[in-house]
Amino acid sequence: MVVGDFAIELDTVVIGSGPGGYVAAIRAAQMGQKVAIVEKEHIGGVCLNVGCIPSKALISAGHHYQDAMHSEVFGVTAENVVLDFAKTQEWKDNKVVKSLTSGVEMLLKKHKVEILRGEAFFVDEHDLRVMTETNAQSYSFNNAIVATGSRPIEIKGFKFGKRIIDSTGGLALKEVPKKLVVIGGGYIGSELAGAYANLGAEVVILEGAPSILPNFEKDMVKYVTDNFKKKNVTIETSAMAKEAIETADGVTVKYEVDGAEKSIDADYVMVTVGRRPNTDELGLEQAGVEVGERGLITVDAQGRTNKSNIYAIGDIVPGLALAHKASYEAKIAAEAISGKKVAVDYKAMPAVCFTDPELASVGLTQAEAKAQGLDVKASKFPLQGNGRALSLNATEGFVRLVTTKEDNVLVGAQVAGVGASDIIAELGLALEAGMNAEDIALTIHAHPSLAETVMDAAELALGLPIHI
Repeated sequence: MVVGDFAIELDTVVIGSGPGGYVAAIRAAQMGQKVAIVEKEHIGGVCLNVGCIPSKALISAGHHYQDAMHSEVFGVTAENVVLDFAKTQEWKDNKVVKSLTSGVEMLLKKHKVEILRGEAFFVDEHDLRVMTETNAQSYSFNNAIVATGSRPIEIKGFKFGKRIIDSTGGLALKEVPKKLVVIGGGYIGSELAGAYANLGAEVVILEGAPSILPNFEKDMVKYVTDNFKKKNVTIETSAMAKEAIETADGVTVKYEVDGAEKSIDADYVMVTVGRRPNTDELGLEQAGVEVGERGLITVDAQGRTNKSNIYAIGDIVPGLALAHKASYEAKIAAEAISGKKVAVDYKAMPAVCFTDPELASVGLTQAEAKAQGLDVKASKFPLQGNGRALSLNATEGFVRLVTTKEDNVLVGAQVAGVGASDIIAELGLALEAGMNAEDIALTIHAHPSLAETVMDAAELALGLPIHI
């Protein structure tokens, strides 16, 4: 017990209020627990404030700007299209971010979750302190769920400053850069590179791997790289970033490709090479919680750490750093504390990248399925054969189903193209439910809709295609 102030007793305490934390708090409250949530910055965490949500807002703004300038194919033309980026940022911050974060705070209060402002630090496995700049309060707890998320990695030679920024800085720029260098062509880098390219910036992506978006299959990524070329986005792969030197009105980025030193002058350089779990300033060692070499916490199938009353979810545990993964794990942990017989199952965990076009996948690729010893086939239906895609003038892409050869059971799916982020939901449900291609093909899909491509791909898997 902490000496020096009177410890307030808590039933369940959640540390962090992002998509993992606030979901855990609400579900725990729904299960009858008395819950408190600790947040040192903003309700909603990185995702709602400086991540998933504001980035999609800028991506959407970029699409509207491009549509205003280039809709001749529809017989629509406009003169003197003007981008008021200050107004774009105001809309993003006030109408999108604040609406969501205030809504989450309202939901927490509705479920009688006590919000504790400050930074949590474990004293032992049943006690912690919540500290602000002016005071500290001790709390004792029965159970804790740690959901502290992650932060951008800063690399050598690229110390964050005015012109050398992370993704948070990239989302908060006051003007659209004339030229932007993006270090790292993963999810975040590719999405924001696309957003700023659509908003009028000249963009250069420096990627250390042989390809951008290495987590997606090559035939999916080709649509993105082709789209980048149309917008004069330069992609340098197998590029090693060396250093960035800030000047009065810009930055010089030095890098190496095939042993040759190169440099680029730009307005800003945005570093998006990955994220580091926020487990280093929590006092987890005081609580006896074991933390691995990369700062990740090993947990069991219910999110439980080596301390049976302390759980961890989201970016601080192994697996993909996805907001919806954190929310899913949050519900499991909260229900486990309530004694429910639950466990995580990542079979139908979707991954989405909001590039042009969108990319999405769920389950296994054909190569992954074969590596696991499954006898599978891939059935690929092009968006060119879909009436709704034609009416949107967005026919690049496909829906691919990976099914077993023996009984056509769905084991994975990939979507590239317009609406991929929404289409993947049906495929995730089908995978979760153990459906086969016939189940999907016999499901009546509305016409005309992009979702019909799923039915068409299923019919192709059965050898009975109509529209190809």
